[in-house]
Amino acid sequence: MRMQTGGSNKEGVERYGQESLLAPAKYWQDSPSRSVEQEFDGQAEVLNDGSIFVSSSPAMLAIRQQIEKIAEYDIPVLILGESGSGKEVVARLLHTRSDRARRPFLKVNCAALPGPLLESEFFGYERGAFTGAVRSNPGKFEVCNSGTILLDEIGEISPALQAKLLHVLQDKTVCRLGGSTPIQVGARVVAATNVDICEALESGALRQDLYYRLNTFVLRIPPLRSRPEEIPLLLEHFIRRFARLYGCPAVPASERLVAACLEYSWPGNVRELQSFTQRFLIQGDEERSLQELQGVGRIMTGHPVRTDSPAESFQTNLKKLGRQVKCSAEKPAIEKILQETRFNRKAAARRLKISYKGLLRKLREYDLDGKTARLSNGSIEIHG
Repeated sequence: MRMQTGGSNKEGVERYGQESLLAPAKYWQDSPSRSVEQEFDGQAEVLNDGSIFVSSSPAMLAIRQQIEKIAEYDIPVLILGESGSGKEVVARLLHTRSDRARRPFLKVNCAALPGPLLESEFFGYERGAFTGAVRSNPGKFEVCNSGTILLDEIGEISPALQAKLLHVLQDKTVCRLGGSTPIQVGARVVAATNVDICEALESGALRQDLYYRLNTFVLRIPPLRSRPEEIPLLLEHFIRRFARLYGCPAVPASERLVAACLEYSWPGNVRELQSFTQRFLIQGDEERSLQELQGVGRIMTGHPVRTDSPAESFQTNLKKLGRQVKCSAEKPAIEKILQETRFNRKAAARRLKISYKGLLRKLREYDLDGKTARLSNGSIEIHG
């Protein structure tokens, strides 16, 4: 494959070799992570689960630098980003850089289990706590003691369970279901979500007190379409990885295929690129893969892309113009009132004669929410 960035990357990958890059899990057990930074000119690192962290874009390089700074501190971290953008990989890199690297890393998919089951998954249960509990069982927080626990899709947890989780973060203790004895736990909590935080807070789906506890440090993962320079590296890595898994030749992607991948928007992010690479290897038909990427009027999921009629397009343009005019008038006024109220959002809402929730919507709409959040809640919020 001809790499589009990094100059001698292809030659470096060939030196490293398919066997080393895609060695089985046992190969990685001697080290928390296996660096391939020299071979990729400092742009990539393969972690112990076989995933790869690529930082050839300025945004991801900044995230890696932030991880290096915070890894040693026992503070919660909140990772935000679109589905499939690589939030779990970022969490794993944070774990490997910390002094907990030799301890367990456990992921809990909070969206996959209903509330009662998720609670027992978190905290464990005692024998007889419920029907079918024939023996005591520790929860993930106990099992992951001194390690790192990733709470994926934290925004899907019920408010009642969020309150219990908040107490765990504050007190560092859990009680198993059906038990009364507090158990000390020391797992580092990393939370991840793809939801709009402002909307979740406004609707009550995410408790404010839990959010302010988790957002001691925030990492925002950009979508893959915002870091196209990483696509060639990821594509080559996935080709090698799945060629080994399926026992088929690691067919290099042509310049046409790489160029098509760079032009495609990847709404499913890295996860979609991974699935595309699997199909490319299994089908063994580059032309068909190109048609998937370049298909007229369709995206790779098979759903038709909407095309507006001239009348609809005219209405859309008028709406867009109206929003631009509204923004040009409202945004400076809001900024002025915020400065006059020393970024007190409740006072600003009263001055503007709108509801507090209405102001939050405006802050999000005009990209002012991050700025005011750092100044008003007293927490450290770093944006990737």
